[in-house]
Amino acid sequence: MIFATILLGLTPSFLMVAIGGLVRNRLTPEAWQGLDRLNFEVLFPALLFFAACGRPIAPIEILRIGPAVWGIMGLALGLGYLGRRLGPDRFLDFAGAWQTSWRFNTAIAFVAIPALDPGLVGSMAIAVGMAVPVANILAVTALSRGGSLSLWATVKKVLTNPFLIASVAGVMVGLSGYKIPAPLLAPAEMLAKAAIPIALLSIGATMNWRALARMDRFNGYLCLVRLILVPAAVFGLCLLLQQSAPLAAVYVLFAALPTASAAHVLASGFGADRQLVATLIAQSTLLAALTLPLWILTTKLVFLN
Repeated sequence: MIFATILLGLTPSFLMVAIGGLVRNRLTPEAWQGLDRLNFEVLFPALLFFAACGRPIAPIEILRIGPAVWGIMGLALGLGYLGRRLGPDRFLDFAGAWQTSWRFNTAIAFVAIPALDPGLVGSMAIAVGMAVPVANILAVTALSRGGSLSLWATVKKVLTNPFLIASVAGVMVGLSGYKIPAPLLAPAEMLAKAAIPIALLSIGATMNWRALARMDRFNGYLCLVRLILVPAAVFGLCLLLQQSAPLAAVYVLFAALPTASAAHVLASGFGADRQLVATLIAQSTLLAALTLPLWILTTKLVFLN
């Protein structure tokens, strides 16, 4: 039942990626890059803002959940960097791929959490809201430094990044408890609905499909970090520290999520290797169809029974 639920939730994403591969030659490479730019500047920022501001965030929840998810991402970042010597020579291309080790798929988080416990949706929403701004700060910083920018230019790039601005603005609205009137929020919602489909189409059009069948050591290591090593470490720490069962379940699931499709959009915006990142996203998502149900089943048996 758990496997069927997760696979059913992932199927539309798989199909959109496949459609992108089928229609890749209908548009020029420049046109696909233009779509990536639209996603980077407008559509994904709208999605991040809409997701963060749509749920009230209690300050006490930030103090409990925020540091935990930040620590999980820090662990993934550190483990991912250990694969530096296996990756591309150019640091910008490595940075584009490296971000896939700590970034996470928000949509799949909300598909998977009800399989654990529908009552944990609120906690997962807070975890995602706290994690998105930090994940984007880390990714933008790595990509900016990969572009050989000065320290001031890097800080400026981070502070003006549309992903970061949208994430922080959404979290601030969530903390305030203010509910934006529906007519004012409607444009953001409309843009947000277009972000993931366009990103998935572009991934399918960009990625190296043959690489899915012959994963190299670098891609394999990053997928191992994202899907196995980090959730295993979080699972062990939750047991060791006797974390409360509901929060332990949220943390393990958060750690086990495949990487974010937005990683491809961000890498493209900075001029990193688009094909490498698109292929990593596809590999991570496909492998998660096997690993994520296993983590959910194990978490339910250990923490929620």
